[in-house]
Amino acid sequence: MRRRSRPSGKFLPRGLTIIHEDKDILVVDKPPDLLTIGTDTEKLRTAYFILTDYIRKGAAKSKKRIFIVHRLDRETSGVLIFAKSEEAKFYLQSHWKETKKKYLAVVHGQCDRKSETITTYLAENQAHFVYSTSDTSKGKLSQTAYKVLKQTKDFALLEVDLLTGRKHQIRVHLAGIGHPVVGDRRYGKGNMAHKRLALHARSISFRHPFSGKQLTFETKVPVYFKQLMGGVDHKATGAATGSDTIYKRINRPPES
Repeated sequence: MRRRSRPSGKFLPRGLTIIHEDKDILVVDKPPDLLTIGTDTEKLRTAYFILTDYIRKGAAKSKKRIFIVHRLDRETSGVLIFAKSEEAKFYLQSHWKETKKKYLAVVHGQCDRKSETITTYLAENQAHFVYSTSDTSKGKLSQTAYKVLKQTKDFALLEVDLLTGRKHQIRVHLAGIGHPVVGDRRYGKGNMAHKRLALHARSISFRHPFSGKQLTFETKVPVYFKQLMGGVDHKATGAATGSDTIYKRINRPPES
């Protein structure tokens, strides 16, 4: 029997929200413009830093730590998993191909095909620009499936199923078919009119590393997407769940 929890969440600094926490994992809703983990130039304004401080309860000498399971681009919002032990991290990463990841994207233009699976080989150049190539020795096989949920004169709202997890995969694939993500300054038509990238990790479904229960976590459609599309039907964007699923939906705090 499906079990549903009431919407809940802990709101941390910089808009980071904890959707679920137990002794083994942390599942959070990452806002846009927040790094998953630090870079050479930015160490503190990251989800990793905020959550490490959270589990240490501000005690700098605490040995408690969290472990990166996967990442979202800085500009991408949505569901992100962290582990509380190396054992949990190893399990989740070793079973990553079984993890179901669905995104929402608002793209430029109207899509002729209502659904499609994009398959290319993705490579990255020295400038860290990711591109599709036919050279299998340079690129890694990458697959992105999408279906159209709603279209307007200027935009289309897509549900995207990430079948492989390459860097910038969704952005490169959608730009490659002539429908770049709104606000994508790197691969698309980024301009001052659309300052935010319209890409959101909507839901994630996976088996708990120790209990074995199937977990599904889903966030609300960002207000920004509704502004672009003139409203979004929640039923059309709902995440599917199995009969043995523990299902949790988190309501984001109001967007500024």
